[in-house]
Amino acid sequence: MDYETIRKPPVNAHAVRPNLDDYAGTRSAFDYERVIDGLDGLPGGGLNIAHESLDRHVAAGSGDKTCVLWEGKDGRSETYTYADMAKLSNQFANVLRNLGVEKGSRVFVFMDRTPELYAAAFGTLKAGCIIGPLFSAFGPDAIRDRLENSEAAVLVTTPQLKEKVYEVRDDLPALKHLIIADHDASPEVADGELSWNALMADASDEFEIVATDPEDPAVMHYTSGTTGKPKGAVHVHKAVLGHYATGRFALDLHPEDIYWCTADPGWVTGTSYGMFAPFTNGVTSVIYEGGFSARAWYEVIEKYKVTVWYTAPTAIRMLMKAGDDVVKRHDLSTLRFIMSVGEPLNPEAVVWSEETLGLPFHDNWWQTETGSIMIANYAAQDIKPGSMGRPLPGIEPGIIDEEGNVVAPGEEGDLAVRPGWPSMFRTYWKNEELYDSKFRNGWYITGDRARMDEDGYYWFVGRSDDVINTAGHLVGPFEVESALMEHPAVAEAGVIGKPDEVAMEVVKAFVSLKEGYEPTPELRQELTRFARGKLGPGVAPREIDFIDSLPKTRSGKIMRRLLKARELGLEEGDTSTLEDD
Repeated sequence: MDYETIRKPPVNAHAVRPNLDDYAGTRSAFDYERVIDGLDGLPGGGLNIAHESLDRHVAAGSGDKTCVLWEGKDGRSETYTYADMAKLSNQFANVLRNLGVEKGSRVFVFMDRTPELYAAAFGTLKAGCIIGPLFSAFGPDAIRDRLENSEAAVLVTTPQLKEKVYEVRDDLPALKHLIIADHDASPEVADGELSWNALMADASDEFEIVATDPEDPAVMHYTSGTTGKPKGAVHVHKAVLGHYATGRFALDLHPEDIYWCTADPGWVTGTSYGMFAPFTNGVTSVIYEGGFSARAWYEVIEKYKVTVWYTAPTAIRMLMKAGDDVVKRHDLSTLRFIMSVGEPLNPEAVVWSEETLGLPFHDNWWQTETGSIMIANYAAQDIKPGSMGRPLPGIEPGIIDEEGNVVAPGEEGDLAVRPGWPSMFRTYWKNEELYDSKFRNGWYITGDRARMDEDGYYWFVGRSDDVINTAGHLVGPFEVESALMEHPAVAEAGVIGKPDEVAMEVVKAFVSLKEGYEPTPELRQELTRFARGKLGPGVAPREIDFIDSLPKTRSGKIMRRLLKARELGLEEGDTSTLEDD
């Protein structure tokens, strides 16, 4: 059904003037090179994300401002100022220096959302190293693929998670240092491990940031495709211009805001908008270690008086499913601006939030590769429910055909963006050929299909490849298929995304068995446990079907399109390349 445009309120309840009040005027005059004027740069020249996020606020006399309001899984709260975070990150930068870790080395964190994670991330950047955040629910195979490809020299993890690392440690010859951090106590460490507490105790809280150029690599996020292993998208320190600007324009952050991004730093939203955008804009961030619960989330908003909230469509649908009664039991009146990202936000969710929370969710669009928000619905503009919104200042997207020509408004095509924005990824780690393939006729090809209407609003149509978007996490079918095929019973595996009301898609696997194995419910349960153990629950298949053989092309490529069409009862389309039975 069609939904009416939600008109912007003439004056919001908090009487805050939106940062992007004059959209057309700002876009016409915008130049990303001027954004640097709002930042400091390193004292000796150069640019560093950690300096712009922490140290410049301390230098400006705002070190005593609250940077982080942290709440642990057990409900305890801790407060950290910008000066506190600057000192903690200085200590970790000194830890790396004392260990002999050189500029450009890859340092990964595999942790839950504790203060140590953030100190490690910013300390890594101060040391001139590349930070690689890993999702704490990853299984051993996912960890190995990323650490092996990146040749990470350091991994910071916890006593609870380190056993996953040990399952693949022998496959990681480049991993020199395994640091164990425990927020609750000084952890016991085994041979070959280092104690976070001991290292930090011996490290000074003063550190001169390593000179980094705007184009020096800073952050590496792994993203999955339809074939091959996950690929490391590399971002540079200049990306901070995008984080800072979009924090102001898309998130509408003001200095007095209490901001909460629910994303885990293991995903790009959790770094770009859980750390870099809010910290560079000098706001106070809520960091909640616990998992999802409608009641708990509303309590966080009420307790910390959150004003700006950034979350995911899957979470919003789960909140809708929890009902309106739980909303009424909490005071959410401090909220003034709420946003969503990770997958298209269904129009019903926008209408629901306006009716139930008194505010509409503002959807926006970007990718791991873009590094920052490209298209958004803004505080000062009307919302068309279901739309991604309009382009950010300094961003030029287009809907193009196969030749790279821009199509007329209303026509579907490939969503592309003109290269050159600061937060654009600079390469796939050790895979320049694949990186080059993402650009065509002067455009970065996003892999999404979309259309633009007469008013300049963009509308998502679908993915042009097989990547599965489950709860905002991109899962490559090949990664799941490869894991399943390691089980002795599995001959072949094909994986698709199956539409799901809550998670958008769930991972579904089709498995053909080796001779001597029977397709029993017990084997299905065994395969599910096997996949979850290797990949983690967020990546492993939610459903598994047994079939005699998988549809393949004559060259042997699994035709996932046919698997999906048959699963959903859709037209199979051209089957001329299907191998003979």
